[in-house]
Amino acid sequence: MSRLTFDEKQFYLDGNPFRIVSGTIHYFRVVPEYWEDRLKKLRAAGFNCVETYTCWNLHERKEGVFDFEGGLDIARFVRTAKDLGLYVILRPGPYICAELEFGGLPSWLLTYQKMHLRCYDEEFLSKVSRYYKELFGQLRPYFGENGGNIIAVQVENEYGSYGNDKEYLRAVAKIYEENDVHELYFTSDGPTQLMLAGGALPEYLATANFGSRGKESFAILRNFRPGQPAMCTEFWNGWFDHWYESHHLREGDDTAKTMEEMLSDGGSVNMYMFHGGTNFGFMNGANYDGGIMPTVTSYDYDAPVSECGDLTPKYYAVKEVVEKYLGKAPELHVENLPKKAYGPVALTQAAPLFENLPEPVSCAHTKTMEELGQDFGFVLYETTVKGPCEESEIVIEGLHDRAIIYIDGKKMGVQERTGKRDDSVRLGLKAGETAKLSLLVENLGRVNYGPKLRDEKGILQGVKVGYQFQFGWKMYSLPCDDLSGLQYRSDVKAESCPAFLKGTFQVSEKADTFVRLNGFTKGCVYINGFNLGRYWNEAGPQKTLYLPAPLLKDGENEIVVLELEGFEKPEILLTDVQDLG
Repeated sequence: MSRLTFDEKQFYLDGNPFRIVSGTIHYFRVVPEYWEDRLKKLRAAGFNCVETYTCWNLHERKEGVFDFEGGLDIARFVRTAKDLGLYVILRPGPYICAELEFGGLPSWLLTYQKMHLRCYDEEFLSKVSRYYKELFGQLRPYFGENGGNIIAVQVENEYGSYGNDKEYLRAVAKIYEENDVHELYFTSDGPTQLMLAGGALPEYLATANFGSRGKESFAILRNFRPGQPAMCTEFWNGWFDHWYESHHLREGDDTAKTMEEMLSDGGSVNMYMFHGGTNFGFMNGANYDGGIMPTVTSYDYDAPVSECGDLTPKYYAVKEVVEKYLGKAPELHVENLPKKAYGPVALTQAAPLFENLPEPVSCAHTKTMEELGQDFGFVLYETTVKGPCEESEIVIEGLHDRAIIYIDGKKMGVQERTGKRDDSVRLGLKAGETAKLSLLVENLGRVNYGPKLRDEKGILQGVKVGYQFQFGWKMYSLPCDDLSGLQYRSDVKAESCPAFLKGTFQVSEKADTFVRLNGFTKGCVYINGFNLGRYWNEAGPQKTLYLPAPLLKDGENEIVVLELEGFEKPEILLTDVQDLG
């Protein structure tokens, strides 16, 4: 039986009146050594709950192989929250959006061509059930009825923005019940009649998600579901960034004003995000609006606690409002963590990508990344074009998402599904001539929201020279998650790109720092083997990558930059100044 109940006006915890004032922190976007720091800052601001999604795509990267270790040890995250006096609102999806790759769904689902996602499809639900058995097995001791601090569980996520299959929603809830999850169930949707009607179930609490006009949105929710307390499950106090856009900001006073508007109206609130964190590695998702719009590495969200854990003016403005309604916040010592400028780091060794290829897969036609058994990273497609052929344009049919095009090893152009880059590359050959055509295709992040959710990566249809499809392909899977086998050499040249460039630096005092790559073009950065995420200087807005201190070692540290196109000087900077644009 759930510890959290409600009547028409308010919530009750263990029978006592309880106002939910919660903040979102995603365990998978924060290094685990910093979970306590971020959660303590939430509690010190007077909040009584933390909310988190769970990330199916990271917990089960390969079908049937589960990972709940290290930064994915959600039980440890929940336990840490409990130790600080925080209750947990759990949002296990299976779809979570969250600007996460594929909305948190694992990419191997796309290999089931006849499977329908996010509806009553028995095959899909069987995969969901297997995941939940593992997930809830990790969390069972921490559910409220077992004496734990998880007091509410969401059914699906903003489903009314996608569909209206009530049989599916009930099937998800039934899987919860089969796994002995008996906390308060709720749904959350945008504050419109269509979204609420599509995503809510009459037997469960309905909540709404919005960033402004609190009283107006609560009125819509109360009109839709009278007899229940009003709650905003996602109060968007900032926003996320896409490449090729400007950095989003929202004033702290405006955030606090909207927060007070909801609390003064008798509502409960979860602030999305309280601390955003980082899209480490290749975990960022993307939106789609005429072209793909990939999310940047930083998930700072202009939240009250910044990406690197700093307390912002918004933090103090929000804390003042919370204390007005919940009383004085606990006296906990919280502070900004130290930052350090380690200075320039020379990249003295290079491992050209094309000299470090794995064994290829050969096939007449191009295969998608999913067909190659790969979730993130790159695929190199290679074929030999034989003459004669008139000079014709090279056309990539179904490019998902970005291709660097080479002819006989020479870079000829770049094409993107973003709509921002579409270089024309042409090829003509005389009789007896041949040319090696290579296409390095990058997954920029699977779509995480909307009708384009089924977003396979790689080359979906094929490659044409003029109107003629080319066949006979070699495909090299490059997930770029294990760099241990790379063969480096000492001559570091821009024309060697794409290449892994390696350098080392000494650390005597570990502190947070930021990687700045002036003069570089596009790629990603690894610190001691850990992928910090992508940089993309020509696209902006983000100009530095956050490097948390726990990823550093005392003594020598290794930094590797995968630069795809070229650089001015093989040197990066470790600075104490963050630049999100």
